[in-house]
Amino acid sequence: MKIICIGRNYTEHAKELGNAIPEEPVLFIKPSTSLNTSSSFDIPSFSEDIHFELEIVLKISKTGKNISEEDAQYYFDEISLGIDFTARDVQSKLKEKGLPWEKAKAFDGSTTVSDFVSLNEFKNKEEIEFELYQNEELKQAGNSKNMLFNFHQIIAHASQYFTLEKGDLIFTGTPKGVGKVNSGDVLIGNLEGKKLLEINVK
Repeated sequence: MKIICIGRNYTEHAKELGNAIPEEPVLFIKPSTSLNTSSSFDIPSFSEDIHFELEIVLKISKTGKNISEEDAQYYFDEISLGIDFTARDVQSKLKEKGLPWEKAKAFDGSTTVSDFVSLNEFKNKEEIEFELYQNEELKQAGNSKNMLFNFHQIIAHASQYFTLEKGDLIFTGTPKGVGKVNSGDVLIGNLEGKKLLEINVK
């Protein structure tokens, strides 16, 4: 199982980090060892600036390669919420040197995922709302309609480079409002108003 992530997929998030708006999906991969299935997140010792990034996550339902945008709908039928925890201080140093982001993005426990929900439960699969609260304060509010590249475009693009396999996860990008986490924080992720994710930061 691999975890494919899309960077800078919301215009306002790209702007808040001072990044250019991409002309095609920005892809990076996390290893399975980054997946954290518990309800807690331990701040790693190598960073003093860990950020939360809430995202809609797709679960690939069957193997495919060079998938068209028209056929992409047949390769996932469940979504969830996930947090891509990012060592922003480490990432900034790597970006300055033109180096890969893995140390900042793919470290052990950096990927949390909620339970998955069937797409059939959503009235409008093109406009899915999601929110992140930090200690009961709203920090991120996103809607999938505002993505630069939609679910089908993401699947089609990623499958040009990587064979997508059943069980693979795709993080589809985070909206504006990312911020630092601190020990003792409680992070809540809502999908269409329903709480799906609760993480206690240690």
